[in-house]
Amino acid sequence: MSSDKDDLSIEDDFVAAEDEAEPPVESAKTNLSKRRTIDNMLEERRLQKQLADFDYDL
Repeated sequence: MSSDKDDLSIEDDFVAAEDEAEPPVESAKTNLSKRRTIDNMLEERRLQKQLADFDYDL
């Protein structure tokens, strides 16, 4: 081991992972609202398909 002090170079370009911009966390209420909207749209599409496939010549 050497007793000389080594000069260490520090890179100023280093960016810590914590400094990166994180997307805002959405509340559970917002997520539930979006999920209900999607579920309603899918249910409406399913019902419209059933109506289109319905045999009216009973």
